[in-house]
Amino acid sequence: MKALALIALALSSPATAEVVSASPNGFEVRESVGVEQPSERAFTAFGSIGSWWSAEHSYSGNASNLSLDLQPGGCFCERLPNGGGVQHMHVTYVDPGKRIVLTGSLGPLLFLSTTGVMDVKFEPLAGGTQITLDYRAAGFFNGGADRVAPAVDSVLGEQLTRLKAYLATSR
Repeated sequence: MKALALIALALSSPATAEVVSASPNGFEVRESVGVEQPSERAFTAFGSIGSWWSAEHSYSGNASNLSLDLQPGGCFCERLPNGGGVQHMHVTYVDPGKRIVLTGSLGPLLFLSTTGVMDVKFEPLAGGTQITLDYRAAGFFNGGADRVAPAVDSVLGEQLTRLKAYLATSR
């Protein structure tokens, strides 16, 4: 009975967030959320990034300009209104329904001498899926990565919460 209560809590709770480690030259943040859909569905929804990512955390101000091609070499890209674009990250590993790894610098980190690895795992649990996102970034951070880590953690936590809401309302 206690196990069922824990599973229900995991599926109903918002994303958990954590700055795993941080130093002046790098950081790791971890986000985790339970959803009530199977891992294959959660994985596919992750690829519909323009449907759930916050427009506030895009360069164009319009999340529908975001796309994510879920195959090796695929792009997490954004179209800009003037015909330009941004390659936020590129896909380096795909195990459909289980894991995707992207590399690149998110947001303003793009303009620093940094690189990052986003490792997203989709693990089945009774009644749904646990999605865990780890983002590690390293390089030159003006002012120190340890000062940037909490903001990155907050933004990525918001995105997983939005993914959870998208999965709850879409079919």
